[in-house]
Amino acid sequence: MNSFSVALAVLLIGFVYFILGTRSATAARQSGSRLHSLPHHYGLYAGMMASLPALFALVVLAIGDDIVFNTLALDFVPDAVKAADNYKEVIVLAQIANVVAGINFGEQPQWVNDAAAAWLGWADTSRLIKTMVAIGLAAGGGFLATRQLAPDFRSRNAVERIIMFILGASSVIAILTTIGIVFSVVFESMRFFALVPISEFLFGLTWNPQFEGAERAGSGQMGLATYGSVPLFAGTFLISIVALSVAVPVGLFSAIYLSEYASPRVRAVVKPLMELLAGVPTVVYGFFAALTVAPFIRSTGMSLGLDVASESALAAGLVMGIMIIPFVSSLSDDVINAVPQALRDAAYGLGSTQSETIRQVVLPAALPGIVASVLLAVSRAVGETMIVVMAAGLAANLSMNPLEAVTTVTAQIVTILVGDQEFESAKTLSAFALALTLIVITLGLNFIALNVVKKYREQYERASQSDDIAGVGHSPCGRRSCRAPQIRAPFQDLWADRHHHSAGLSGYAVCLNLLEGDTRLFPILRDAGSHP
Repeated sequence: MNSFSVALAVLLIGFVYFILGTRSATAARQSGSRLHSLPHHYGLYAGMMASLPALFALVVLAIGDDIVFNTLALDFVPDAVKAADNYKEVIVLAQIANVVAGINFGEQPQWVNDAAAAWLGWADTSRLIKTMVAIGLAAGGGFLATRQLAPDFRSRNAVERIIMFILGASSVIAILTTIGIVFSVVFESMRFFALVPISEFLFGLTWNPQFEGAERAGSGQMGLATYGSVPLFAGTFLISIVALSVAVPVGLFSAIYLSEYASPRVRAVVKPLMELLAGVPTVVYGFFAALTVAPFIRSTGMSLGLDVASESALAAGLVMGIMIIPFVSSLSDDVINAVPQALRDAAYGLGSTQSETIRQVVLPAALPGIVASVLLAVSRAVGETMIVVMAAGLAANLSMNPLEAVTTVTAQIVTILVGDQEFESAKTLSAFALALTLIVITLGLNFIALNVVKKYREQYERASQSDDIAGVGHSPCGRRSCRAPQIRAPFQDLWADRHHHSAGLSGYAVCLNLLEGDTRLFPILRDAGSHP
């Protein structure tokens, strides 16, 4: 049995124990026993204990196969081959793996065939071991779990602990994956910086790695390969700025309209149509940019007497901005709708208009989510490749003119790593250095944005805990027992602008106690004959 079949068998065994545990608990309850948890909790505990340890062991054994097999296969390599200058373990293991898969590129040495035959034997043995271990753990774990299913067993607590462990393990896996990616990029970047000075890479103004290896080829050409990354990052930021200048205003304004002004019927139609933009493949946007937008910009620029390249940063940025509009609009719309309606009602009760409520109350409350949507859009714009390749070109020009052809970091990474590459050359390793630099810049932008949000939130919360804007005395309610209104931020400015103790307003007064979690408004009529 292969690993997939074994996993299905384990899940089936877990489901059987789930049914058995549930029926056992149901029968115990029908017989008059008082259960600590619901019957399905007992079934879930039995099923989890049967399937989860077996699946974990199956994953561990599957991961260990390649490690063990690679180590054993290297023992078949003759010492003379290992002593050769061009010996590389990766290439040797690839040869053996090709023979194992039935892919033969010509006649292979006898030791390669021997290693492949041994590999096939190890694989058969491994499949047998994995099947026996997984099935045995599933059956044994389920049996032991059912022995624990007494009426007073706290199965719900046990299931919750298992779920919490799974959630924690998932978080650890995500963190370790991120760390692994970062460290792999860092190690390869260190190899690159051992060949190219870091100062040349960070501050160089010319990017031209195409002549790498000319010296080794005997041409005598030296110093033709240059790795100045400034043009790449300049092009990346230029295209991203153009894209964000389109996506952020359009996305944010559309989110405000859909959440605050649009009727439910309009919202039900417009919002899905806007989100359709997120489902369009990027290659379609690339075709649209290359065949429609770029020629239109070029013809318009020439009619105005401007020198516009056939592939320009403006064309790529405009189309990219259209592509990332849903990322800003959808998330901003959700966070704006999440602002409590009580805050809006309180602002309306103080006399503010709808636009003032949106500007002074809703948007500040939704600022963290809006910033998150913009950061998502920035990440999407920085990581886009297809539109850049098709509409902006691959020319590493150092220019901040959006009418000229530029390229981005991601486009160059793809260009460098496409095809068969020698991982010992500086040209190939430069892709990892570009990726590392881009990661650092992105983290810096995220750090700055989060600090801005944190600072604004601190000001918001500090204002909400400020003293009352008026003291005890003559109250607007006409009652000495009623304190002056305790207006909390963000309503202080609204109250100061609109609360007037004039004769025309003396009939109606609003006594507010806008404390945290309490935004109720109490209009009090003091004099029925007064003028509102």
